[in-house]
Amino acid sequence: MSKIYYKSPEEIELIRESSLLVSKTLAEVAKIIAPGITTIALDKLAYEFIQDHGAIPAFLNYGGFPNSLCISPNDQVVHGFPNEYVIKEGDLISVDCGVIKNNFFGDSAYTFSIGEVDAEKQKLTKVTQECLNLAIEKAVVGMRIGDIAFAVQHHAETNGFGVVRELVGHGVGVKLHEKPEVPNYGKRGSGVKLEEGMVIAIEPMINAGTAAVKFWSDGWTVTTKDNKPSAHFEHTVAVKKGKADVLSTFSLIEEVLKEKK
Repeated sequence: MSKIYYKSPEEIELIRESSLLVSKTLAEVAKIIAPGITTIALDKLAYEFIQDHGAIPAFLNYGGFPNSLCISPNDQVVHGFPNEYVIKEGDLISVDCGVIKNNFFGDSAYTFSIGEVDAEKQKLTKVTQECLNLAIEKAVVGMRIGDIAFAVQHHAETNGFGVVRELVGHGVGVKLHEKPEVPNYGKRGSGVKLEEGMVIAIEPMINAGTAAVKFWSDGWTVTTKDNKPSAHFEHTVAVKKGKADVLSTFSLIEEVLKEKK
C-alpha cells in the first residue's frame, strides 16, 4: 500500500475496538508478569485472551514471526521472541501486541519495570513515555510527521538518550503497517502533512546509551549495540483537529500495576 489510506469515522471506531483489545491484552500480561515467569508464558496467555475475544493475534505468522507478542528484555529494542527466558527482578520487559478484529488492526506496546529497577532504567522508561505523550500532542491536523519526530528526538536527546533510527512507527488500519512511516527523529515542519482520517502508530524506541543497534541473524531481534537497556512505548492514534484521539490506552495496565504494589 503506497498511498495513505484515510479512515472514515466508522472505521476509526473499529480500529479503536481493536486497539482497546490490545490494551486489555497488555493488562492481562500485567497481571502475571513478575520474577520467575517465562516470556513464553506471557505469549500463551495473550494468544488465548485475544482468541477468546473473537480476534486474531496480528503478529502471529506475520512475515514468519512465530508468536503473538514481541517480548524484548533489557537491551533488546524490539521484535524479541517469547521463549524460556525467566523474568527477573530489575528487568525492563518491552511487550508489543497487535490484534485484528473486524478486519482492522490495533497496535500498542508497553515497557514493564520488574520490581525495583535501577535509576537509569527508571529515567529511561519515564522519558520514553514522555516522548510518546509529546509526540501525540503533535498528531493534529495541519502539523507534519517531522513535528512528531522532532518532539521525540528532542526530548530523548535532551535527557542524554539515543533515538533508534532504523525502526519507525507507521500508519495502521486495514494493514498492520501502512503509509506514512513515523520516525522518531527529524525536522520540525518536514514530511507528510497530517490530515483528518489518518491513523498512525507512534512508537518511540529509546536507548539508554548509543542510538546504534544490532540486527540478529534470526531476522527479527534487535538489540542495542552497547548492550545498554532500551524502552518502547506505543499508541495507535487518530489524527484530529485540535487534539489527537488516542485509540489505545495505558490506564488498564497501570490500574493492574497499582493493585499489584
